[in-house]
Amino acid sequence: MSLVAVTAFAGACGYTIGEPATWRTPAPTPAYAAQLQTTLQNIINDMRVPGAVVMITSPEKGDWTQTFGTRTVDGGGPVTVGDRFRIGSNTKTMTGTVLLQLVQEGKIGLDDPVSKYRPEVPDGDAITIAQLLDMRSGLYNYSEDEQFNAQLDSDPLRVWKPEELLAIAFAKPAYFAPGAGFHYSNTNLILAGLIVEQLTGRSLQDEFQQRIFGPLGLGETLLPGPTDADIPAPHPQGYMFGTNVSTLADPALPPAEQAAADDGTLLPKDVTVGNPSWAWAAGAAISTAADLTRYATALVSGGLLDAKTQQMRLDSIQPIQTPAPFEVGYGLALVRFGPLYGHDGQIPGFNSFMAHDPVRKDTVIVLTSLFAGPDGKQPANELAMAIIQALYGIAPAPSASPSR
Repeated sequence: MSLVAVTAFAGACGYTIGEPATWRTPAPTPAYAAQLQTTLQNIINDMRVPGAVVMITSPEKGDWTQTFGTRTVDGGGPVTVGDRFRIGSNTKTMTGTVLLQLVQEGKIGLDDPVSKYRPEVPDGDAITIAQLLDMRSGLYNYSEDEQFNAQLDSDPLRVWKPEELLAIAFAKPAYFAPGAGFHYSNTNLILAGLIVEQLTGRSLQDEFQQRIFGPLGLGETLLPGPTDADIPAPHPQGYMFGTNVSTLADPALPPAEQAAADDGTLLPKDVTVGNPSWAWAAGAAISTAADLTRYATALVSGGLLDAKTQQMRLDSIQPIQTPAPFEVGYGLALVRFGPLYGHDGQIPGFNSFMAHDPVRKDTVIVLTSLFAGPDGKQPANELAMAIIQALYGIAPAPSASPSR
């Protein structure tokens, strides 16, 4: 969901393709980088992460990009900064952005009842469009259903239709009355994606391309078609300890398996081959670190919405957990991590994090090729929290962040 890898590589080498080489003095390594690299490497080792990309842009502290590990658990080639990763729930920010653009265009209102567009939604007269994007609809999250997860394990290449996902959700009782609480639910964004297609008459893929990817120059970012299970090269393989079913109630491995993972006798399973249609508007996109840096900046500091709508989006965020030293909140398909705004994402084989500070203009991108560590923690989030501590001297609680 990056700058073209070749261009990025050429820039790093100090010249532009097609022009005479003009050697420049490399930017100095930021003061925080040496200690941070050691910290991140320790986390990667402890969590058994096969590969990762970290990209930090900070006008005050300095920019730093680093890759870790290899594309496969048995070595393979090294991960590169241009590698593509599945970015899971970071996709939600894209679906939310397109829907907010349609609000700007007068095609839909945030206070409209969902039933106006999708009459089949239970209690849809009482659920607003805003509540879908705020995760306050109360609708059951289909991806929490055990039978659904069993099907993901047994048939990872199955092509899921959005209507099938909604049928799973609507067969279960709501978590609460609309607006009465917060519960992270992929069902909300599947509905949002269908409403986008209904209002525009075009596919969500086309809307992403025309409204986000094209205008921002995100040449390495895509929303796969419903039958497309491939990640365009180059990319690492994606890995997972356990299964979708076994990690549903508790993402941590049993103690004996954690010990085996720690000593290297238990390796994560390669789950790269899988159709992400089950996540669609809620989590199917693919991107690179450079593209996400550009996207996160526009998402938070402006460039995709008008100033009024942009500020409304930032102001919509409500606390979902208030651990010291700062608050984590959610609103209109956007997460606040203290001074930064963005999202994170978890999909079998991959875990990702993106955030941007609209005041300091810092951007933090982390991409990993592991769904979760043996202890159940999300590697991209753990790495991101270490980065935030290095940049700001503060460390939020990783568990506060939604993603799956």
